[in-house]
Amino acid sequence: QLGCKMGCNFCATGSMGFKNNLSSGEIVEQLVHVGIIHAINKLHNDLPGLNLAFSLHAPAQDIRCQIMPAARAFPLGKLMDSLQDYQSKSLQKIFIEYIMLDGVNDEEHHAHQLGKLVVNLIPFNSIGTLSQFKPTSEQNVSNFHKILWGTYHIRTTVRKQMGQDISGACGQLVVNIPDKSLAMQFP
Repeated sequence: QLGCKMGCNFCATGSMGFKNNLSSGEIVEQLVHVGIIHAINKLHNDLPGLNLAFSLHAPAQDIRCQIMPAARAFPLGKLMDSLQDYQSKSLQKIFIEYIMLDGVNDEEHHAHQLGKLVVNLIPFNSIGTLSQFKPTSEQNVSNFHKILWGTYHIRTTVRKQMGQDISGACGQLVVNIPDKSLAMQFP
């Protein structure tokens, strides 16, 4: 879909709301679930053989609800059960997406909580005044990565940031509609 109705507080795309649906080809190209349990459960039956990217973004339900308002409807325990069920049925990879927000979900105890759950670490891409969050430091990303691998043997990828210079990176995609009141009027 163009836009998103999940309303995550750290994402510019969510700030624009839902605009319209994508074509079936666009959907199949990349499928990401942000924690809708029934959609995860249905995915294996409808489209077997797909890898799943799941937007977790916090290791505890209270933090998820703070940064992802829609998370209130999808308890973390049930989500993790749904992911385990998907994994056991499909044998496909599940990519756990975790955007790192300075002072919100990037501390060592969060890494330990996350390690006990299951992760692509995603440095936050600033979206200016649309969000109160700021990017975490490279050192915090590195420490998180070391804890997950060293303590829990969880192989993680730190996602390379690309597209920030044109506001096209993860979480920055939003449709800007020019203010028509500023346009010159011609008779």
